[in-house]
Amino acid sequence: MYSNSLLAIVIGSLSTTAQGHAIETRINNGLGRTPALGWNSWNAFGCSDASASAALIAANQFVNLGLKDLGYQYVNIDDCWHTMSRSSSGQLVPDPKKWPNGIAAVVNQIHGMGLKFGLYGDAGTKTCAGYPGSQGHETQDAQLLSSWGVDYWKYDNCYTPCNGAVPQTCWSPRDTKSWYTLFGNALKNVQHPMLFSLCSWGLDNVWAWGDSVGNSWRTTGDIANNWASVASIAAKGATISQYSVPGGFNDWDMMEIGNGGLTEAEERAHFGLWAIGKSPIILGTNLAKIKASSLAIIKNAGILKINQDSLGKAATYFVPSGQSQPVSGQLYPFWAGPLSDGVVVGIVAASGAKTFSVNFKDVPGLGSGTYTWQEMYSGKTGTGTSVSVSLSNHDMAVYKITPAGTTTPTPVTSSVPSTTSSAGGGGQGTVAKYGQCGGLGYSHSVFCQNVPKYCCFVVTGAPSCICPRSSLRPMRRYWLLWSKDLRIWSLLCCDQ
Repeated sequence: MYSNSLLAIVIGSLSTTAQGHAIETRINNGLGRTPALGWNSWNAFGCSDASASAALIAANQFVNLGLKDLGYQYVNIDDCWHTMSRSSSGQLVPDPKKWPNGIAAVVNQIHGMGLKFGLYGDAGTKTCAGYPGSQGHETQDAQLLSSWGVDYWKYDNCYTPCNGAVPQTCWSPRDTKSWYTLFGNALKNVQHPMLFSLCSWGLDNVWAWGDSVGNSWRTTGDIANNWASVASIAAKGATISQYSVPGGFNDWDMMEIGNGGLTEAEERAHFGLWAIGKSPIILGTNLAKIKASSLAIIKNAGILKINQDSLGKAATYFVPSGQSQPVSGQLYPFWAGPLSDGVVVGIVAASGAKTFSVNFKDVPGLGSGTYTWQEMYSGKTGTGTSVSVSLSNHDMAVYKITPAGTTTPTPVTSSVPSTTSSAGGGGQGTVAKYGQCGGLGYSHSVFCQNVPKYCCFVVTGAPSCICPRSSLRPMRRYWLLWSKDLRIWSLLCCDQ
């Protein structure tokens, strides 16, 4: 069990003012207790395929690719799903060419798969693509969405009042809170609960009031499919980390993993930064065509577990001894944040390939002493007072740190960064040779049985095994080996 005193130190290091604000004013709809995990159609298809078929293909890929089993649940359709005008009664109308059986029928299918469905709207007179917005129809639209069973509502900020005009976009300070509050209040009075995602582009310090209105709020303008955009958004997120709490999270925008604009190393950093920053992770690629390396990144169970940690506290910068201070607007290499059972440390090669070293005494919430660590991309584990890692340009390492002797290694995927890690202070590091099981016959921290159905991690007195396939069968324990004080268990968990 994690030290209560250690957790107290970590939590106490947060801004008490911001923490108190979040607790006092946070919306109480019971949703978004951890950051949303899902998919959105925009980055993959834009306005070209906001359709029933796109939603159902994505939902099926959630199941087939094992994403559902990892916690991904929201299948969201963005702008352009409806017709260019409302009905005679003022209702939004799903485009019959894109939704031949209507929205509710698709929602029912997706719910039947154990998933959730989301849609997009806008606070102004029109959406960003020119379709009807919700201004003046907030209550009517909220009730319609509820009648369809919509679970997630992304609410954009185009064509809203700005200095006496109504342009598509406006970056001037305005009273955006008023129109987001208006729809938020409408959602409080509908039968079907909806996670409310504020897409206000980071205007008007939305992080300071967004938790009183919705469950997440965009902190910047739209992400672009390049490293500069990823780095800029993360740098902004570090400055407002204290506003993320269970029920309300800073939203760093949809993911660009799989869209070709980032290297594999940059995709790892993109995913790792969003995860430890407690941003919603909303995928934005064509899942039917995703390449293996990108799929491995978004399926990293250890990093997803950090993102979904119940404490809900976002990581931010820390400055190790002897390192320069962060520069405003620039991505800094060193990140740390509290977890319910440890501390996460992120190291990113923001400005070129480099070897980094971190002494745990410099990490907020740790201090002097020996700790156990696991790097979540490579699967390496170790024990010591520090860690060192060599990273290629724009790559990232994500470590979970706990007091020595308290950690069971978390299974990792096959995405292995171009890193080498070592423990300091006499600690030992071990490498998982293969992403799923650690390598055939590798018997230090991970053990892989000859039959690929078994994937086992060495623990003391408890089983810790995973299945390399997503379709779990009823599980039965099998005793494999007893060796001194180590027990190695396995679960027969797949039908391959």
